[in-house]
Amino acid sequence: MGLFLGLTKAGFNGLTAVIIPIIALDNFFGAQASTGLLLPLLCFADLIAVVYYRNHAEWKYIGKLIPWAVAGFAVAVFVVELIPSQAFRYLMGGCLLIGLLVMFWSDRRGEEKAPPSGLWFSALFGIAGGFASMVGNVAGPIMSVFLLSMRLPKNSFVGTAAWFFLIVNYAKLPIQIFVWQNITVSTLLTSLTLVPVVIIGIFLGFYLVKKISESLFRKLIMILALLSTVLLFINIQ
Repeated sequence: MGLFLGLTKAGFNGLTAVIIPIIALDNFFGAQASTGLLLPLLCFADLIAVVYYRNHAEWKYIGKLIPWAVAGFAVAVFVVELIPSQAFRYLMGGCLLIGLLVMFWSDRRGEEKAPPSGLWFSALFGIAGGFASMVGNVAGPIMSVFLLSMRLPKNSFVGTAAWFFLIVNYAKLPIQIFVWQNITVSTLLTSLTLVPVVIIGIFLGFYLVKKISESLFRKLIMILALLSTVLLFINIQ
């Protein structure tokens, strides 16, 4: 888990969504409890990613997404107590499925066409990203779809995602601690044991992002997003 989380924060958005369907099962941590376990690790890894990619963020995209992500937070806080654990996972998968459909639609339009720029596009991904981040820390693939649709080069892609998630994840901390109360001393101690592995994963990810081509990077991110969606909808017992 820690290795995948580190790789995610280094640019391979979606790897955490591969393990989240497993740790979100009731016989492991449960869907809501798993968000409290992962969030402190995500916040730690966000700091490293922001320092490393500090010169590559595209702030115009971050500015478009953050207000809508806050709206997604509000939706999540409202519905989280109304749905069972199993439905929680389906909601995560639904967010990813929406993102994938728009990604494939965007690709079919061709590179000669301008990236989507309407308010609806930023609103869709901002709300879905905020919601998915709050309920299950699976906004990575959703943001991947948005940023790939903007056709950002890999360093700008990773730098923009790093700053977006730094803002989003630290904004979530008060809600997770004081409202949902799923970040406790016990979960923090569990998270702390994974910190060394997270560090290894993130620096391995930095190395891999440097080595692979732009086209291969894009394909890998799309595959991860698709795999994340499939795993969230599979009913693992």
